[in-house]
Amino acid sequence: MSTPPVREQFLVISALGRNPMELASVLSRAAHDSRCSVVTSRLTRHGEFSALVLQVSGNWDALARLETGLPALAKRHEMTASVVRSGNLDARPLALPYVAYVSSVYRPDIVSELCQFFIDHTIDLESLTCDTYQAPQTGGLMLNATFTVTLPAGVQISWLRDQFLDFADAMNLDALIEPWRPQNPM
Repeated sequence: MSTPPVREQFLVISALGRNPMELASVLSRAAHDSRCSVVTSRLTRHGEFSALVLQVSGNWDALARLETGLPALAKRHEMTASVVRSGNLDARPLALPYVAYVSSVYRPDIVSELCQFFIDHTIDLESLTCDTYQAPQTGGLMLNATFTVTLPAGVQISWLRDQFLDFADAMNLDALIEPWRPQNPM
């Protein structure tokens, strides 16, 4: 009699702390000590704080051990942490990855308007990065945003590109949408 395969389970941990290296080290070590594997991680700095998001995998016992130990770990290292159980993202073999780059004078509505454009066109968001900075010549506040999205199968790319560029022109945004390319091509 064979045993059924063990279904891999996941936790997504989001944490905030003042020291980015300590944040990454402590949570990675906790995952390892609980016999969990870090599947993905993203760390970004936001003012005095850093945000770390980890997806870890393991069997139910290992995940429960990590989940139970996180509140005390967070308190001991002066960080906040939240945890949610997650499944693995289903593969979308027919989805096309694209990147939209936007640069403009900062306005508070730009990111929400861009998100609404993608929602209206049934486009999934994979990642979003936004940064503001002072323009060196004018001192005005500027925005750079990068949206990594997946286009649904069957979408006419030239039509969507035209729609996006028309939208960007109407919003007075400098924008570009192009196929996603790996950062480190082999």
